[in-house]
Amino acid sequence: MISPSPRLLSLDFMRGLIMVLLALESAGLYEHLTNGTVNTPLYGLFLQFHHHPWHGLRAWDLIQPAFMFMAGTAMAFSLHRQQLEGRPWKDSLRKALRRSGWLFFWGVLDYAVRPGGLSFELWDVLTQLSFTCLLAFLIFRWSATAQIAVCAGLLLLTEVLYRFTHVPGFDQPFTDQHNFGNYVDLLLMNKINSGGWVAINCIPTAVHTIGGALAGKLLLGTSARKTRTLIGWALLTLVLGYTLDFAGITPIIKRIATSSFVLVSLGYSLLVLALCYWWIDLRNHRRRLEFFTIVGMNSIFIYLFFEIVGDRWFTGYITAIANGVTQPLHPPALLQGITASLCVFGLEWGLCWFLYRKKIFFRV
Repeated sequence: MISPSPRLLSLDFMRGLIMVLLALESAGLYEHLTNGTVNTPLYGLFLQFHHHPWHGLRAWDLIQPAFMFMAGTAMAFSLHRQQLEGRPWKDSLRKALRRSGWLFFWGVLDYAVRPGGLSFELWDVLTQLSFTCLLAFLIFRWSATAQIAVCAGLLLLTEVLYRFTHVPGFDQPFTDQHNFGNYVDLLLMNKINSGGWVAINCIPTAVHTIGGALAGKLLLGTSARKTRTLIGWALLTLVLGYTLDFAGITPIIKRIATSSFVLVSLGYSLLVLALCYWWIDLRNHRRRLEFFTIVGMNSIFIYLFFEIVGDRWFTGYITAIANGVTQPLHPPALLQGITASLCVFGLEWGLCWFLYRKKIFFRV
């Protein structure tokens, strides 16, 4: 008989923290802080809230990997619950297919409406997640060794595709606008992303979701060394990833999800999960977490809200109101921008709080 497991509050907290950080970015807070601190000691700090332009790593580059990692961890707990309920694998498969279909739909819709008309793009995190979650589900019942072998195979496949395809004009593995990922985007969408993002990132970043699922299975188990195991795997992947970069073999590039980047970002995700699990679930430090968990419990909803509604209307509307109210006080431009961003975020958080109080949780 499978024993029920308590809710993992550290998972809710991590998911909520990620969504809070994304919501603040969407509200424009980091842009105001960065632009307002140019030529000051704080400028370097706030640059960490922006993606690295190419070869290198900033803190913000770890947000999407952590989001996809958490999706895998949450999947492990969801499938465990379905098994407790006696659901057959076919029912779980149908649910996984339906969820992947909705994630793909919302991911495409996120960037479908442009000022110049409709657009078909596959760079959104939800589109990527639709593939990585389905793959992680299909191999979920395999042994840990077999799943790790799949992860190694995905990273090796990525290396082969970038290094050995030799498509004219797209045969420079780690050069922006001239790599194999850009070529695939031309085939799929007849366009190349000006920021260097590529659709086939879903192949290597599936390692994040599979790794998250493996971490979830570990936390569901009976081992007394869960935290140490998570830290051990984190250190291993960090060493492997940084070694590939420092040795000049494969550079850390988030925009095309190189194998070194995937390994390093997976390592940091594992470390953060280990820390949160030890502090929240083992040491039982659970006070004042509700601010984050409220947002995490409706993560897909709030993501779509600030990406679609917020980006196209809500953020600009609330910013105009906030600026109008504060204008008579003649605040500095930086303070006015920060105030407007916090107003936008506060209303979005309030929406999550309302849904939480009404026990309304949107799922795909």
